This record gives sequence, C-alpha cells and structure tokens, in this order.
Amino acid sequence: MNVGPIKLLLADDDVDDRFFFKDSLSKLPIETNLTTVTNGVELMTLLLTSKEELPDVIFLDLNMPLKSGFECLAEIMAHDKFRNLPIIIYSTSMEAPVVNSLYEQGAFHYIRKPGEYSKLKDVIFLGLSSLFNKAAKPTKDNFVIQSQ
Repeated sequence: MNVGPIKLLLADDDVDDRFFFKDSLSKLPIETNLTTVTNGVELMTLLLTSKEELPDVIFLDLNMPLKSGFECLAEIMAHDKFRNLPIIIYSTSMEAPVVNSLYEQGAFHYIRKPGEYSKLKDVIFLGLSSLFNKAAKPTKDNFVIQSQ
C-alpha cells in the first residue's frame, strides 16, 4: 500500500448513502481519497480499464442496478489482479446465510449500514482501522462490524 491518503472506492447506487458516506469520511482522523460509482457495471469497468493504481479498499453495496454487489464480488475475486483487494460489504440487509456466503466468497468485512447517521462515521472508521491494523483477513467471528 502507498504512503499517503487511503484510496477508497465506494460502489453504491443510493445518492443519499453516497453523500452520507463521503460526509462521514471527511470527519475521520485519517486522510482519504474517495472515488464513487453508482452501479456494479461502473465499478467493474473502472477496475478493468483504469490506468491508475488500484484502490486500497472497496466499499461495496449489495443491491445495485445492472450488476449487483454479489456479482461484482465474484468477478473481483476471479481476477488474479484483484484477488487481494480488500472488499468491505456495505449494505442494509443482514441475513445470516448471505453474510456467511460473502465471507466464504472472500469479502474482508461486512458493515450493516446503520440506521442513524451519527453512527456511520464509527463503523467506517472501525472497518478502515481493522483493515490497516491487521496483516490478514479477519476471522469469521470478526467479519461483521456493527454500530454500537
């Protein structure tokens, strides 16, 4: 990983969720550079065609038009170039079989979008802190990050 701002890529079709994510990110005590896309097709096109360095982490919504987060995760993990790219699932749903499947497919963390804006900053910070303070993927017991 490069020294300097953490490069984040957020894939989320909801304009409000993108705004709240960006606003919360700006309040964290870490320097970041955020790129956003609005659907899975945009995400995969950006990853496959960009001449720039890969992001340090992708925050991936599951329920997006054109190509879902599930499909994107599978495609990302199928590419050798992207296989070690940390993917943090960022979604409103929280069904245990889905969460377990995402862990098995290679996602790094699962963050359930908090119902309260005030908690969003905390879960984003926990996800990023975990990502950059550990050498390996979290265990299944530490996969889900929830707001307190």
